[in-house]
Amino acid sequence: MSYGAAAALQAAIYQRLTTDQTLNALVGDAIFDMPPQGELPTTYVSLGPEEVRDASDKTGSGALHRVTISVVSDAEGFATVKAAAAAISDALTGDMLTLSRGRLIGLWFDRAKARRVGFDDRRRVDLRFSARIEDN
Repeated sequence: MSYGAAAALQAAIYQRLTTDQTLNALVGDAIFDMPPQGELPTTYVSLGPEEVRDASDKTGSGALHRVTISVVSDAEGFATVKAAAAAISDALTGDMLTLSRGRLIGLWFDRAKARRVGFDDRRRVDLRFSARIEDN
């Protein structure tokens, strides 16, 4: 197994999301590795938890990364978070990402969960993607 390309995957995902015109039209520059302290933007994207398991084979080291990306908003209804979630899905499952370490074999949408959260009834969509990386 290799966890060596985890930071490269996160950097590539962040780069793709921050440069995606459709997503930027919906959330601006409110795309974070961790939400900021203090007052939060009305709608923002947060890179979240990651689970990694061994995906090595006889050709070399590799890993399967399961990455969660969240969209959170205090806008009424789910339309805003679902539009941003769709833009994220389109951005990440389109052209292949280039990593600074390792080689991305594939990046697939796995699942999503939409719900209300917090005392102020914010809307949230958690998207999970699976990425297979070769790290030789």
